[in-house]
Amino acid sequence: MRNRALLALVMVAAAIFVFGVAGLIVSGRQEPVSDFVAAPRGTPAPGGPQTLQLRPDSSPEPSPVSSPEGSPDETAAAYFQAWVKSDYDAMRELVDDPPDDFADQHREFEDAALSKSLRIAVGNLVRTGDETAEIPFTQERDEQDAGTWRFDSSLHLAVRDLTWKVVWTPSVLHPEIQPGGSLVRTEPEAGPLRPVTSGGREFPQNSGAEAYLDHLVNQGVAPTTGVAVGWALEVDNPGMPAKTVLSYKPDKQPVGVRTTIDYAVQAAAARALDGVQRAAVVAVRPSTGEILAVADRLGGRAAFERKYAPGSTFKTVTAAALLANGLSPDSTVECPASYQIPFNRSISNYHNEDHGTVTLRQAFALSCNTTFARLTVERLNGDTLVDQARAFGFVQGESAGTSTCGSLQRPEKPDALAEDSFGQGTVEATPLCMALVAAAVESGEWRPARPLADEAPQGELPQSVPLPSNVAEGLRSLMSAVTVEGTAAGSELPQGVAGKTGTAEDWHGGQDHAWFIGYRGDLAFAVFVEHGGTGRGAAVPIAARFLRAL
Repeated sequence: MRNRALLALVMVAAAIFVFGVAGLIVSGRQEPVSDFVAAPRGTPAPGGPQTLQLRPDSSPEPSPVSSPEGSPDETAAAYFQAWVKSDYDAMRELVDDPPDDFADQHREFEDAALSKSLRIAVGNLVRTGDETAEIPFTQERDEQDAGTWRFDSSLHLAVRDLTWKVVWTPSVLHPEIQPGGSLVRTEPEAGPLRPVTSGGREFPQNSGAEAYLDHLVNQGVAPTTGVAVGWALEVDNPGMPAKTVLSYKPDKQPVGVRTTIDYAVQAAAARALDGVQRAAVVAVRPSTGEILAVADRLGGRAAFERKYAPGSTFKTVTAAALLANGLSPDSTVECPASYQIPFNRSISNYHNEDHGTVTLRQAFALSCNTTFARLTVERLNGDTLVDQARAFGFVQGESAGTSTCGSLQRPEKPDALAEDSFGQGTVEATPLCMALVAAAVESGEWRPARPLADEAPQGELPQSVPLPSNVAEGLRSLMSAVTVEGTAAGSELPQGVAGKTGTAEDWHGGQDHAWFIGYRGDLAFAVFVEHGGTGRGAAVPIAARFLRAL
């Protein structure tokens, strides 16, 4: 009996030893954890608060003499729940000895990341000791333009004062961040942006628009110090070079500030002036007022700022006033070689041409000075002509300065009124101004010039002015007759062009200035040749080369 009792005692002792060894092995192995996905940052988690759950283990762990409060998985779950809600105070309570700037480090990270949402996917808890644990997790952040940004980190936990706490370092935010480091957002810069054509192309060589582009830069429209192109997130650790962890660069990087100028139209205008001195071509889009081309061989920005007598091209404005006051294109008028203003001076046609009785359409097509002088004196007055000119962008007097489209003084006497009627006297206009006159005829509405594409600031522009329908239709009939049976007929202009020639006397005694304005479809233009002679002889051939190149 004594031997049997001794044998039983030995067997019990052996069993206790085996079970004790097995318990030590379980406490040190990896414990699988169910996946935990946090709710989007700043919103409650779906279904209420979630916790990390340990899967049941077949081997029980030994009960310590003094058990810590909670568990590592519960602490981790609470920490992640607070994180996605940006509740940094709650997170701080779960951290062992948090730094004074714990919340500030999180806010600075979020300010740099600018994430639209944050999700946290949790891995399996790993017991690294009786009172330490580690849990891997993945951050998923939706970034502006760059899509989803994913990176892995680890949360370390330990028992402190009988409570499971997070042992925090900046690497929790991002594994590359060391103590004292931070996440920094940078915005790389492209080189200084120059104005470009509406399609984003650089301007043709020797385009004649160089002074205008320089002006836009000087006015601050195009930045001269570079602009931000995309962005990058960098980890900046003390004593180490910055490391890029995420970047975004748009597929289409800006090459410049877009103007309204069309590359093909600009190239055609520039080539039309090859071999021509002291001339300019301006083209605009009648439906919008957009400047499509400016080729200037006059120097500086003369096509926009320097005013010249427009000559007979101004008869377009005078004709608008006559049409608005009872005449039609078919009205019968006289075109004698000269017209004597009662008690004033005599007005003559070019080369004293006498065309007798004609229609208003024919008088316009043949550019009869005498017809327009007589009709203006007999049917209009100074106020009527000035008001009509104002509707085409002209102003009265000189108060608006050199950037004015066009100007004229109110004529006080009949001879001054007659001279103004055919673009002499006090009438002045820039080539741009006369291109806008032609554009108004085509579209039926005078619009101010627009040099920049829609996304760029245009500054304050004058209001558009619609033309009465009978005036617009009548002017189209008159301008079409010029190229069919008038002063521009028989030239090399392509079909469909309507326009008006002009020969303007130079007040300084030089050779006459040559003009031709017109339109074809949704493109209006003005050609000006300083001291070029007649409109037909100097300006029309340039217009023909320009239009045929399109």
